[in-house]
Amino acid sequence: MLKINSPHGGGALRFKKFACGLMVGAALIGAAPLSALACTQVWVPGQYTANGDRYVGRSEDYASRHVKIFGIQEPQKNTHYTSDESDFDWTSDKTSYRYTYVRDHPSDWNDRHDAYSEAGINEHGVSCSATLTTNYNADIKAVDPSTKTGIGEYTYAGVILGESKTAREGVELLGRLIDEQGASGRDQITISDTNETWLFCALSGHQWVAYIMPEDQVSVNPNMGNLRFKVDLDDTKTCLHSKGLISVPEEAGLLKTFEDGTPDIASTYGVSDVDHSSGTTTRYVQGRHYFEAPLAADRYTVVPGKGVTNLTEPTQFFTPGRGGWTTNEILRSLAARGEGTDVDANKDAAFGAIGNNRTVESHMFQIRDGLTADIATVQWEALSRAEFSVFVPLYSALLTEVSPYFSDLNCDETHQGPGQKDNVEWAMKEEPENSLPFVLMDINTLAYNHRDSMAAGTRAYLDALQAQIIAQQDVVDAVMKSTPAEGRTALANKAQMAVVEQTYLKCDKLLDEMRAYITAGDFSKPFAASDMNAEGTDLATPVLYADAVVAPQITQQPASATYEQGAQAADLTVAAKNAHGEGALAYEWFVKDGETFVSTGVKAAAMPVDTAIVGDKTYFCRVTNASGLVADSTAATITVTAPAVKPEPKPETPAQKPSQKPGTPGHLAQTGDPASMLALASLASAGAGAVAVGVRRARRNNRDRVC
Repeated sequence: MLKINSPHGGGALRFKKFACGLMVGAALIGAAPLSALACTQVWVPGQYTANGDRYVGRSEDYASRHVKIFGIQEPQKNTHYTSDESDFDWTSDKTSYRYTYVRDHPSDWNDRHDAYSEAGINEHGVSCSATLTTNYNADIKAVDPSTKTGIGEYTYAGVILGESKTAREGVELLGRLIDEQGASGRDQITISDTNETWLFCALSGHQWVAYIMPEDQVSVNPNMGNLRFKVDLDDTKTCLHSKGLISVPEEAGLLKTFEDGTPDIASTYGVSDVDHSSGTTTRYVQGRHYFEAPLAADRYTVVPGKGVTNLTEPTQFFTPGRGGWTTNEILRSLAARGEGTDVDANKDAAFGAIGNNRTVESHMFQIRDGLTADIATVQWEALSRAEFSVFVPLYSALLTEVSPYFSDLNCDETHQGPGQKDNVEWAMKEEPENSLPFVLMDINTLAYNHRDSMAAGTRAYLDALQAQIIAQQDVVDAVMKSTPAEGRTALANKAQMAVVEQTYLKCDKLLDEMRAYITAGDFSKPFAASDMNAEGTDLATPVLYADAVVAPQITQQPASATYEQGAQAADLTVAAKNAHGEGALAYEWFVKDGETFVSTGVKAAAMPVDTAIVGDKTYFCRVTNASGLVADSTAATITVTAPAVKPEPKPETPAQKPSQKPGTPGHLAQTGDPASMLALASLASAGAGAVAVGVRRARRNNRDRVC
């Protein structure tokens, strides 16, 4: 990737889009909302993240109660792209690609359903985050003003995602359209794929520059077109730009440079440092604090009741104070309010804040190296304000279905309330059924406007919920990576349905309790969600996101064995665990009966083995989690054999050496008479030396009796 140098050698930066300064007049805007279409943009490269992934995203500021819709745009042949903010008109010569979007409700745009796609991923893994609104200075405006036919934020994402297989293709297409038709505003758009992330800047009516984001610096931008950066304009592998980028301002005597002669694009085209509002500059300083790279005290001034003033020479990129930033920390950067710093918006309500009460949507693209385009990027999406919201993970490049809990572009938008203002009365009304965007909207309105009694408890609960979702996403992601390509779309749809539904159910219950707390009117004790554990550190009832997607894992299989009939046998046992390590599991043992298996009725992890009947029996155990997903153990065969037959004992008979006959030397006569037995006994006791004498005496005695 291109290394971009900050003119001041590093530092920190955070941004937020608060005003639609690019609007070119009522004649060009038509029915566009009068408030600012603004956003905050964040970039964190893998060098500084705990997992080595890169993150890029933004939050949009517009109105306190403005519903945003997540959906899917299906492919279209020869798509005709037009705008409701300008006379932009362009028709594609091919079939577009499927992509996800986050759009405004049609009621804000003359009932047009293509309005302002601001974030999404297409089927080729190209992601787009649009837009960060900036401004140009009066001198550049006089030389190269906006065009009536120019492309703008209403259309950027739709064109890029619908037509581009790579991020570079998106940059080239957007640049060509501005070359041909111009731009209707000043914007920054991030365009990414599995290999690189580009920042595209529409600077004036026909001038633009795009460059690959650096791997060694972070960026946070609150709608500031004056953030300095250096880039090699001649390196076409890492930088593309309009032909007149330098010549147009140079010929007009407007080109500004750094001390080393490098063109200062931001100062040349953007408004001066002193022309930015305190709300914007305050958010910039908050961003620097958040990423632990605060500006030197002599670079800005904080005025109580107003915010930051006199900010000098801010930079586009900076080196953060540390590495190891986690997914949760990066997501929460879009909700930062300068907590615990000299620009703490919670202590001075007049200060602007990145996580303010006019944010309507936030997203962060987590881009992983070494993966195929279909799963390389995870879209973390938070509909409504980020301060009191939850980001859900989505494999957007694969999605073909949309959760019903996201609502849709035809939903009833009236719950936004009059003027889309932060109205507690409207937040206390019952929201449209099964709508996560409206639930989060109401949670934010209530917590923000009851900050002293409700903010801490609400945030603690949402933090615990977010932590569980992130942890379980790791489990789901491991399964996704091991799933063959042909099975990934089904898994992506299933994962989306599970995480969105469970997030909705948790947040809907939270909202009900918040309303009940306010209705009761007793604010002497701070609000606390009933679903928190006794320590107040985690959910009392865990989320089942991973369990709804990943079956239980069997960690110990039952073992085959052989026993004799009637013998004592060890139980057949199985051990298993949930995908995320929590929750009860159900067990049931089955035995083979002919060609099928039937239940034994045993519903425990261990099953007694019966050895009463000789023969073979094959068993397996089925383990089921709370979401109904099952895992079957391997089969185990119990063999019962008949007892071994013991031979009948033979009667004892005198042993006789076959090589000796009675009367031969060494043969002892066995007559059975008392005298012989007595003689043998005497010999045995006398020892081997007396054998011969004893035998001779016995024989002599016998002869004497016969005679």
